[in-house]
Amino acid sequence: MPILVITGTGTEVGKTVTTAAIAGAATAAGRSVAVLKAAQTGVRPDEPGDAEEVTRLAGPVTATEIARYPEPLAPGTAARRAGLAPVHPHEIAEAAAKLATEHDLVLLEGAGGLLVRFDPAGGTLADAAGLLAAPVLVVVAAGLGTLNTTELTAREVRARGLDLAGVVIGSWPTEPDLASRCNLADLPEVADAPLLGALPAGAGAVAPEAFRAAARGWLAPRLDGTWDAEAFRIRERPRAFG
Repeated sequence: MPILVITGTGTEVGKTVTTAAIAGAATAAGRSVAVLKAAQTGVRPDEPGDAEEVTRLAGPVTATEIARYPEPLAPGTAARRAGLAPVHPHEIAEAAAKLATEHDLVLLEGAGGLLVRFDPAGGTLADAAGLLAAPVLVVVAAGLGTLNTTELTAREVRARGLDLAGVVIGSWPTEPDLASRCNLADLPEVADAPLLGALPAGAGAVAPEAFRAAARGWLAPRLDGTWDAEAFRIRERPRAFG
């Protein structure tokens, strides 16, 4: 798995913190890691973006972004409004492939969801993943409403002939409600893919040293971690009525 494409079921589901955790766990396992942000939106040229946030949390990884746009919009829209060149899937794939020749693992993080448009032709992260023939990891929300968006994303990944590596819950609440607890069993079922981790809410606010020490405990062995999905489900299972 030299290249892993990381997408989400939408915005604010924890993609960047999940990417940082995967990078930190891989680095701790002795692998060289590069993180590629296909398009950064919503930040000025002098502000740190998602790639810098991954570096802050994960430590010594190569972090690169292809393009940056100031407004917090879909990359294609943000590029058009800023009068800047859009990013095309072939450019994303070429950048990831080059990094893969120099690193053991490349984490390609998208913007928003799988089908968010990057260019006027409708190019998406899914197209870049197809060019790379790379597996896709989907970061999902924990609570009510996540099953539909997770299943739709998983279906699209498979419709394109891509490998769905699994799903990770990007922010597991301190006090999960009934829907969140039930979703631990339902998410892998609707995705037809394994649950590969659950990051605690607020993980991105943890001090970097503590974040790196804890990251492996949030992720399954396939992502260089020690997290056990079944043990987590048993611990968090819904209480019986009455």
